[in-house]
Amino acid sequence: MAGLLRKLFGKSEPQIASLKPFDVEIAVDGSQTLLEAALAQDVAFPHNCTVGTCGSCKCRLVSGKVSALTDFGYTLSKEELEAGFILACQARLKSAVTVEVESPAANTPPPEQFQGRIARSDDLTHDIKSVTVALDRPMNYIAGQYANVLVDGIPARSYSFAAAPERNGRQEITFYIRKIPGGALTERLFAGQLSAAAVGIDGPHGTFYLRQGDGPIICIAGGSGLAPLLSLLQDARKNRVRRRCVMLFGARTQADLYGLDQIEEIARDWLPAFRFVPVLSHEPEDSDWRGLRGFVTSHLAALLPQGDPAEFQSYMCGPPPMIDAAVTVMTGLGIPLASIHYDKFTDASFAAR
Repeated sequence: MAGLLRKLFGKSEPQIASLKPFDVEIAVDGSQTLLEAALAQDVAFPHNCTVGTCGSCKCRLVSGKVSALTDFGYTLSKEELEAGFILACQARLKSAVTVEVESPAANTPPPEQFQGRIARSDDLTHDIKSVTVALDRPMNYIAGQYANVLVDGIPARSYSFAAAPERNGRQEITFYIRKIPGGALTERLFAGQLSAAAVGIDGPHGTFYLRQGDGPIICIAGGSGLAPLLSLLQDARKNRVRRRCVMLFGARTQADLYGLDQIEEIARDWLPAFRFVPVLSHEPEDSDWRGLRGFVTSHLAALLPQGDPAEFQSYMCGPPPMIDAAVTVMTGLGIPLASIHYDKFTDASFAAR
């Protein structure tokens, strides 16, 4: 009877999870996910959405077996799945396990709750706005991180910071927000209904940041994914990072390109070399565009700088199909999976899958 009840209600004997680099062991009940058990036992396990879309709780299964509440493949790439990565928020233990968790940057500020108001909203393209929020106090974050934004009771949305952090924190923070058809927040924002609206901010979050190294940096942005890369690169330039950099920006047409002045400013002072390459996928054939066409992944191999790909690092932000395709191409070119870092920009329609 006990066995039948366990099958019916998901109960089972607790399994032990060994978490690296925390060097702790936790008991995971059969009704819990790995993330739920870790948080219940006061382990600072990286996380955010808890529904398997953001990827913040990604970790590598070193040993043992788990089952997935939602297919890990919705968020993780084929290469990550093959390397043993799982999502802790969707993983239930089928045996004792050992997992490796990505460590945050050493100087990562702890998340806090902030209050603010929308101070400015400017059009970047027909479907992307730059939104600046004035906060009740300065906020510290690491270049590349994001915050959860709560407006007028609308479920929280996650947006990356679009500018480099400041030493004493930023009193105003800026996000690039893309319009999602039918989106509860963006429909109102683009209709001009959120001018001076009160905003709750929870952050900073995320482990997307520039790692130490001397090898070249490969950056790829798609859509509103330009925001965290601008923050990361502005901060690197300010801190006199000297590494070759190639930046690809995938957009549909010339009208969808934005942030070009900021990129030009970064490139002007970057040492030893910075190359910016926009790639348009749907630009009319009879236009005056003389740049590359198609998808960024089709041009990656030809645009990589000289050197040993094993020494390269890649930083990408954009829609999941672009990220997944780029991971496949780059690992095929010899860039280690561990050196490929990304933020997939998903919306409610993706989470609904």
